[in-house]
Amino acid sequence: MEHDAIKLELIGWLTKLDDNETLDYLKVVKDACDSKTDWWLDLSDVQKSGIERGLKDIEAGRVHSHNDVKLKYGL
Repeated sequence: MEHDAIKLELIGWLTKLDDNETLDYLKVVKDACDSKTDWWLDLSDVQKSGIERGLKDIEAGRVHSHNDVKLKYGL
């Protein structure tokens, strides 16, 4: 689907959307895209620490594929 068609589809969907939680989330996404600041600066220390632990796990090879996890849990 071309971008213009996607935009029109989203506009139509947004005009009918009556879910405040989704609207609030979309507003956060829009504002983040408009912002010139680095999103990393908005994260808490706990969030940053979690991301850094995850990156260290990847570097150390402590990872599992999405497919392996799905099979393990019968998804």
